[in-house]
Amino acid sequence: MGQRRPAPQLRVLHLHSGFDPGGKEMRAVQLMNAFGPRLAHSIVSAVPGALGAAAMIDPALTVDFPDDFPSLTGRPWPRRLQALARAMQGHDLVLTYNWGAMDAVLAHSAFRQVLNLPPLVHHEDGFNQDEADRLKPRRNLYRRLALHRTDALVVPSRRLEEIARTVWHQPAARVQRIPNGIPVFAYGRKPRRDALPRVIKHPGELWLGTLAGLRAVKNLPRLVRAFAPLPEQWQLVILGEGPERDAIRAEAIRLKVGHRVHLPGHVARPADVMGLFDLFALSSDSEQFPISVVEAMATRLAIAAPQVGDVAAMVAAENRPLLCAPGDEAGLAATLARLAGDPALRQAIGAANRARAEAEYDEAAMVSAYARLYAGVLGRTSLP
Repeated sequence: MGQRRPAPQLRVLHLHSGFDPGGKEMRAVQLMNAFGPRLAHSIVSAVPGALGAAAMIDPALTVDFPDDFPSLTGRPWPRRLQALARAMQGHDLVLTYNWGAMDAVLAHSAFRQVLNLPPLVHHEDGFNQDEADRLKPRRNLYRRLALHRTDALVVPSRRLEEIARTVWHQPAARVQRIPNGIPVFAYGRKPRRDALPRVIKHPGELWLGTLAGLRAVKNLPRLVRAFAPLPEQWQLVILGEGPERDAIRAEAIRLKVGHRVHLPGHVARPADVMGLFDLFALSSDSEQFPISVVEAMATRLAIAAPQVGDVAAMVAAENRPLLCAPGDEAGLAATLARLAGDPALRQAIGAANRARAEAEYDEAAMVSAYARLYAGVLGRTSLP
């Protein structure tokens, strides 16, 4: 009796606006690792060379990064769109992410039938600095046109769900809201004082921490300014990498707090180090459903943040009164001062945030929801 042949792998094509570490990228890696070796992945970044999140992919998976894939950026001329569409052939499922992949979504919609293209699911996680205050009407129209033949549009937040339905005019059946999740029970341990590279937590220090890509939309110089008046024992630790590193450092030096502001870089496993924080802060101009907030909640931290995206709905009821209005730098500074001076309040809010994270945001529910969605568009009852 011959040996049974293994079932062929499902071939998944990922088209990203960028694949350096960030919220959507780390969620994509989470899902790839959770789905296991029965799926094979090809990953394309709209930004050449921006593939830093690849380091977190399970090496047991079949993954490639094609360097001959047509550019995801450029003028949406018919010949270019046709080339993008042809490059999608040979895959079983196409997953696209954010505005940077929208030309590929349009190409799929335009040529899906004639080229017999595989199903496509688009993921929208938020907006860059150029749409932080107001969505661009021409982009809204483009999204409406591009998305009209997708199999599903996935969003993590209630705000994005509303935008998808009312601004981009997507039918309710197409829009799927799946909140981001994390392995909650991996968070909350007390790490060693030297768990971070280049930074050691000394006795008597208190750490205000954040986790973010160092991009303009995160407005981390605002956080430096809000932090600066805190007492000397408080240190600001910003985990992440990106183009705004020099601007953050320059603001800290200008305010004479450079010795208390630390940028140790990207951390592959936040659960291993966030227990060093005593307080968490967010200073973004725009967010939707920031994974870093869920990670802070799981770490039993109180959160100082503006009410951007779904943040107010995410945190525990005890934390909500301490959130400030979007763009309110003085309000953020006042919240930091209040929480920094009241350890009992920090502890009580942190405990409530942990309980909410356990109840609402564990990754098992997220992985199951994505597995059902992807299997459904493939006409299957489950993924392999």
